[in-house]
Amino acid sequence: MPRRMFRLPAGEPLLNIVSHGRAGPREYGRPLTPAQIDHIRRTVRRVPEVMVKVLPRASNDLKAAGKHLDYISRNGKLVLEADDSEPLEGRNGEALLEAWDLDIDDVRRQAGLAAVGGRKPPKLIHKLMFSMPARTPPDKVLSAVRNFAREQFWGQHRYAFVLHTDEDHPHVHLVLKSVSEQGVRLNIRKATLRHWRSEFARNLRLLGVPANATERAVRGQDQKSKKDGIYRASLRGESTYLRAQTEAVARELLKRDIRIEPGKTTLVETRKDVAQGWFGLARRLAHEGYADLASEVSGFVRVMPPPRTDRELVGEALRQHAEKTKHPVQATEVFQMGS
Repeated sequence: MPRRMFRLPAGEPLLNIVSHGRAGPREYGRPLTPAQIDHIRRTVRRVPEVMVKVLPRASNDLKAAGKHLDYISRNGKLVLEADDSEPLEGRNGEALLEAWDLDIDDVRRQAGLAAVGGRKPPKLIHKLMFSMPARTPPDKVLSAVRNFAREQFWGQHRYAFVLHTDEDHPHVHLVLKSVSEQGVRLNIRKATLRHWRSEFARNLRLLGVPANATERAVRGQDQKSKKDGIYRASLRGESTYLRAQTEAVARELLKRDIRIEPGKTTLVETRKDVAQGWFGLARRLAHEGYADLASEVSGFVRVMPPPRTDRELVGEALRQHAEKTKHPVQATEVFQMGS
């Protein structure tokens, strides 16, 4: 089956710190574009960052796809909106999957797997989530996703989406049919997600919502977002992953034997490159006449927190807890600190 790859405007982020901060053969080469200047301003002024996430793989068969549709619609209590702009009130996941001919796709896929053997079945659907921080107007988030999906997928990949407001941060779940109406399968790459984040942020800004899309490391943030299952389990206080991690760090603290993680060196080197890139960009901005913005960039870098691994962040939280309560962390308290 043919595979569809998005034709992206560029293979690298718009705000490529190392590239923009490095001098070219004629000092700095071409001047920074207005779009790049605006992106720099949004980043150093810490405009809220959008999140676009691909949820876990469990969508390999009709049953799993139907369960996900039932989950995001809260078993029909929430109204799904489809690519034909028709509300899906009263229509369950099975009806939508039938309209998308996913039963036919499933038969074709299983036949192909029987011929190859040993391969994991490809996805029938992609499960996406678009999110913004708390206090963002939910209706604007929904409208931005609606406009984004129309621009990116309409007439090619079938999709449906629904707004959730049951958590502090408004978010939209979007289900996207993996195979287009032209029979081309969509593969989602890192560059694809980067492009989608940028376009989601742009659609929010068009609606008057401050929004930005910058790489996490470029902003000086080291902590990766948790996988969806771990995150939701932590909200319920049931994450075995966080419990094990927190207990391990607590034991190391009690023994005064904190291990240096292998990834620490990579974090430090990455932060060094990022800082050098930002300072180089500040010099370039000053050279191009943006003295005030150059000063903001320098200040932005100087207040970046030191690079720390997840285990170091947990350790710091445990230390603060011990200082506040004036006694060592007890076993019963460890998991609450981690979650």
